[in-house]
Amino acid sequence: MPAVEGKVAILTGASSGIGEGIAKELVAAGMIVAGLARRLERVENLAKSLAGKKGKLIAVKCDVTSVDDVKRSFNWVEKNLGPPTVVINNAGVVKHHLISSGDIDEIKTIYDTNVMGVTVCSQLAIKSMYRNNIEGTIININSVAGHSILPFPTIASYSGSKHAVTAITEHLRNEAYHLGAKIRITSLSPGAVESEMTAGAKEEMGVSFDEDILPASDIADCVLFILRAPQRLNISEMQVQYVNECTYSFAEKAVGRTTKEFIDGIKAATKKQ
Repeated sequence: MPAVEGKVAILTGASSGIGEGIAKELVAAGMIVAGLARRLERVENLAKSLAGKKGKLIAVKCDVTSVDDVKRSFNWVEKNLGPPTVVINNAGVVKHHLISSGDIDEIKTIYDTNVMGVTVCSQLAIKSMYRNNIEGTIININSVAGHSILPFPTIASYSGSKHAVTAITEHLRNEAYHLGAKIRITSLSPGAVESEMTAGAKEEMGVSFDEDILPASDIADCVLFILRAPQRLNISEMQVQYVNECTYSFAEKAVGRTTKEFIDGIKAATKKQ
């Protein structure tokens, strides 16, 4: 079981939801966590609340859609905290729309965050670990929406971005093999989890996950399980869902969502220049 205490971790999207839950768990386990986020004050407040724990959370302002921001943040961490043993690509965003009529800027934001953010952070993580001869771990926080087409039409771009994360993760494992690098790379794919994303589902999708949803702490427990597994063991893919969450349960929630009014709205939006 690899020791995590005293090791440096970089965690993106650390200001809320799953990221906040992971930060709490890693600090409690004794890790030095660089919490990257746009909302710096929220991570700073979280760090204050974790004072006295075995580890430490350091807030680092970073927008993962900015390559320069990400490079600056990784360089700062390596210079001031040491090279990371763990990098967790958690930053993500969902915007509700259809591909055929959605706002292009919103679609671009999804891919810039969920795909390019993961890509840039993963490249810098592998370069740092390889350069410093570290047997490290990269965890990409994916989604069950990255493995199947869920019956919610307004998450089309989000689902596409998460399918990309599934492919990127597998290709990264191939590249680590060619490098001869002992770097574990995992796709961790939750179903519905308490977060700002799911909080907006009722308004945006007409769907409520209030009764059957995982707390962010459950995903944090999964992260620690992955990290504490023997270094020889790569958990390539981990999908976790609330008990009885499945294709049928998603379909039941989606029933009635595609109303005539919804279809008419789609047609009207698609006709616009």
